[in-house]
Amino acid sequence: MEIVRLILLLLHLLGYAALLGGLLVQVREPVKKVNALMRDGAGTAVVAGVLLVGVLEMGDGPVDHAKIAVKLVIGLVILALVMMNLRRESIPQGLWAALLALTILNVGVALFWAPAHGAY
Repeated sequence: MEIVRLILLLLHLLGYAALLGGLLVQVREPVKKVNALMRDGAGTAVVAGVLLVGVLEMGDGPVDHAKIAVKLVIGLVILALVMMNLRRESIPQGLWAALLALTILNVGVALFWAPAHGAY
């Protein structure tokens, strides 16, 4: 089961890396838009994260449900915003900045929210 957990964790991290890359590639562009990297990264991160929690729940260790809930809500907001604006020719600068901030926030929650007694 450990290998499944590690594969899902890798996919989760790669999803956020793709999302962040899709956002950062547009930093100098005057017109921002939702691109395929953002769409695929957000979807992969959320799906892999949910599956990862399922695998963690089957294990012996505790799971920090508050942290997972916060990450899930942020991830779903990102995914919803990306999907709602997928077909638009451009998105407002403020929406692009909000997506960037939410992505960084979600990674920060994962990194800085101290695990409770070894919980994820």
